[in-house]
Amino acid sequence: MRIELGGAFADLLNEQGKGSGDNEMGYVERTIGFRTRKLDDRDLRLVTEIVGGTTRWRRYLDHLILSLCHDESTFRNMEPLLLQILRIGFYEIVKLEMPAYAVVDENVKLAKAALRLGAGNMVNALLRKLVVLKESNSLPVPKVGGDNRQQARALAIIHSHPVWMVRRWISYIGYEEAIKLMTWNNTDPCFSIRANIGKGFTRADLVTELETLKVPYELSEHLDDFVRIRTGMQIVDPKPGESIIDCCAAPGGKTLFMASCLNGQGSICAIDINKGRLRILEETAKKHEVDHIVTTLNADLCALVNDDDMKADKVLLDAPCSGLGVLSKRAYLRWNRRSEDMEQLTNLQDALLDSASTLVKPGGVLVYSTCSIDPQENEERIAAFLLRHQEYRVDSVDKYVSSSFVTVGGFYSSNPVKHSLDGAFAARLLRSS
Repeated sequence: MRIELGGAFADLLNEQGKGSGDNEMGYVERTIGFRTRKLDDRDLRLVTEIVGGTTRWRRYLDHLILSLCHDESTFRNMEPLLLQILRIGFYEIVKLEMPAYAVVDENVKLAKAALRLGAGNMVNALLRKLVVLKESNSLPVPKVGGDNRQQARALAIIHSHPVWMVRRWISYIGYEEAIKLMTWNNTDPCFSIRANIGKGFTRADLVTELETLKVPYELSEHLDDFVRIRTGMQIVDPKPGESIIDCCAAPGGKTLFMASCLNGQGSICAIDINKGRLRILEETAKKHEVDHIVTTLNADLCALVNDDDMKADKVLLDAPCSGLGVLSKRAYLRWNRRSEDMEQLTNLQDALLDSASTLVKPGGVLVYSTCSIDPQENEERIAAFLLRHQEYRVDSVDKYVSSSFVTVGGFYSSNPVKHSLDGAFAARLLRSS
């Protein structure tokens, strides 16, 4: 409920966020009115899977629940907490394939304790109907047919995405590729761990630690210092002695990666408008022993346009974006984004690009990146920027990444379906001397 109604994150109840998990359990106790038992690591992982899964498959689960209600008004007027309990039960039966008797029993108890006896009876009836349909392989599935709008609506239910996203992707990449992309978005996400070579900790050392802990992993095919794990860019090319500005830097993953490449020589100024997130970056820089080369500045990037004293050899703008390339990791984003957001985001990206460009020394490099796969946020932003700033030109990224990631325009582009990686974009721009 907090994810859907309050903008909370779906990954608070994981091993990395036990403190946040405790806070969420406290919220449950205050809101529902009963105490939850303390969760061990295994239970935390299961809760994380259930929270992420019910968030990811929300539209499809709602379709099933609506199909099993007596009439549409029953579903439309259902109180939020009851609907969430049903989503959890439906997800556990349909997607996790947990024992039906246990799912029915636990969710009926939850509904009775959190709401009332009648709610428990309703949960019991609907879950039992679902079990019968699943066992007879007759779950209701919408037919994909009719015009483009009708097809998009059916696909949006089957693959649990907003209709506007489905229509947008079909328009940009075609019907089949859109289905592949949505399938990827619904898979378990992969995460990468970077070996801190700046402190003499190699990837081989990292692999040894993972094997000792019996954590499944695979070596990154594209970055030498990274290992990919499943629970679950080196376009800037930082060199020792260079000055670098990282715009929109917090919480600092890219800042710390670049700092490790400087070998203690050079400087990085990390700018962010969010003071709290910037504080996290400062603390992490100390832990990584790079705080002597990383400084922070709490400021609005657009307010630094006329600051002649602030210039750098290289400037990275990892711009705020729709996040349409990372929907596998951030399931909640698909429901938090609207088609109207795109214009607002692109206007912000233009303003930030203009501001960042003034911080680059003559002959320096500006890198623009997003975690989006949408051309409107990527190639179109660069094309518009170059029309406004003729002192810049594209520097092809083919010298820094594998050719499979290089577009015709010389940009970096990772495709979830093609590369089995999060979708991302980056452009390297050179300023004339």
